[in-house]
Amino acid sequence: MAVSARAPRRPRKARTTVGVSADHDIADSVDYEALARLRYELRRFQAFSSAAATKAGLTPQQHQALLIIRGFSNPDPVSIGDLAKYLLIRHHTAVELVDRMTRLELLTRVIDTTDGRRVLVKLTREGEKRLQKLSQTNLKELRAIGPTLTRMLETFRNS
Repeated sequence: MAVSARAPRRPRKARTTVGVSADHDIADSVDYEALARLRYELRRFQAFSSAAATKAGLTPQQHQALLIIRGFSNPDPVSIGDLAKYLLIRHHTAVELVDRMTRLELLTRVIDTTDGRRVLVKLTREGEKRLQKLSQTNLKELRAIGPTLTRMLETFRNS
């Protein structure tokens, strides 16, 4: 049996039947194709970013942790609890992640001087270097897909 080489089907706009439910007006106002396309483009970027992290010798979660620590460390360093919150993981999982990244010399731990119970995390030079390289790669990809994402977001602004 031969495998078809057709392009994937485009999703159709949802059809509704008049008088079926009170949700009829809501269903007609939802652009399902635009939502599906946006989610698809976001997943594609996420897959691209994950592959770039793996190629750089990091897990996607380690890359996200580096970005969070660097991006949210103004004016104060990020705590392990903050990292867990931003990564949407449990505190003990963040502790294990920081342990692994510390062994890889990507992070250092610092005790908070105002609250000795809090552990703060900072990037090392190696962590900064890897994040910089990955960020350049991701920004290049975002610039390439930016016009597409902008057009897609305009769809939602105008609806």
